Amino acid sequence: MKGIKIKRVIVTALAVCVCYMLQCTLFPSLALASVKPNILIILTASYGFMRGPKDGMLVGFFSGLLTDIQFGNILGFYALIYLVAGYVNGLFEQMYYDEDIKLPLALVGATEFIYGLVIYLLMFMLRSEFDFLHYLRHIIIPELIYTIVVTLGLYPLILFINHRLDAEEKRSAGKFV
Repeated sequence: MKGIKIKRVIVTALAVCVCYMLQCTLFPSLALASVKPNILIILTASYGFMRGPKDGMLVGFFSGLLTDIQFGNILGFYALIYLVAGYVNGLFEQMYYDEDIKLPLALVGATEFIYGLVIYLLMFMLRSEFDFLHYLRHIIIPELIYTIVVTLGLYPLILFINHRLDAEEKRSAGKFV
């Protein structure tokens, strides 16, 4: 049973690293109108509503920490934002069903929108840059749409990995009973 948990930790760490690498290397070259999707938000939200608040917070924290190291000015800023996003998405674990893609799309979309608002409030508005409508039209909404489109392709892969790990956990739990 302990080996299965270690395998889940390793697979989750690999997922965070792969998504981070894609976000930093591939997707900047696929930017449309200088907007790229937020793969780490997709991963954090998905782990949150699939696995619960604890896993969502852990994935969010490490995703945010990697973002802080690469792009941030303050260590822990993005880590806190992603951690809260993972926790809030984890609160929807009871409402989540594998067959229904509407809730994951809505949650990823809402998370991306709130993420954009928080970044605007804390990074731009506090520096007296008050052109919110410009930021909304040119950054938040295009990034939201692009992230939702990428979610349609990435979410089934995350769901498949989660199903495989759940099936292994159930098989190994059945051996001990």
